[in-house]
Amino acid sequence: MKKRALFGLGNPGETYRLTRHNAGARVIEALAAHLNAPLFTPQRYTLYTQVQWAGIQWHLFLPTTYMNLSGDAVAFWKTKLDLSLEEILIAVDELQLPLGTLRLSPKGSAGGHNGLAHIIEKLGTEHFPRLRIGIGKNFPKGKQVEYVLSPFPPEEERIFQHILPKAVECLITWGRQGLPAAMNACNKRSPIPSPSPDPDKFSS
Repeated sequence: MKKRALFGLGNPGETYRLTRHNAGARVIEALAAHLNAPLFTPQRYTLYTQVQWAGIQWHLFLPTTYMNLSGDAVAFWKTKLDLSLEEILIAVDELQLPLGTLRLSPKGSAGGHNGLAHIIEKLGTEHFPRLRIGIGKNFPKGKQVEYVLSPFPPEEERIFQHILPKAVECLITWGRQGLPAAMNACNKRSPIPSPSPDPDKFSS
């Protein structure tokens, strides 16, 4: 039976669950709901569930190591489940993409993302699939940390909710048909325009 292991990056706990930095984790939660997977349960370095669907064993992970140590969970479970790099996918937030945009790719640098950087360090390679979920970068200079660790405001949350089923569809296509088919389906979509910046946000 085919195996697919998907890791949704984020920080653990209710404080962080709805923040922009947890966009990857929220996509994997949505995938679990779509597949009618059992509840996530605590395992080493992660919350974990698995389900058999469409002839595939889906292993779904929400790492609990905090973002900067995400590689501990990925490396441990790669070994434990005897996974190839092609059977692993990382879902992660991306500042460099507009809100509402998805990009699936087979490899790539960390691009300044600490979670991806730690995974690359632990696996010793950049060659693993990842789904980048755009969160935009509508923040004043020096406020990146506050931005990614804040929830989406209501209008942005609406856009994120709109993209969730598309992200789930993209992951299912990857699992069933492989990376080229999923990239074709996922990456051709036009981005949803982000809300206009709030001028008051930048006033001193």
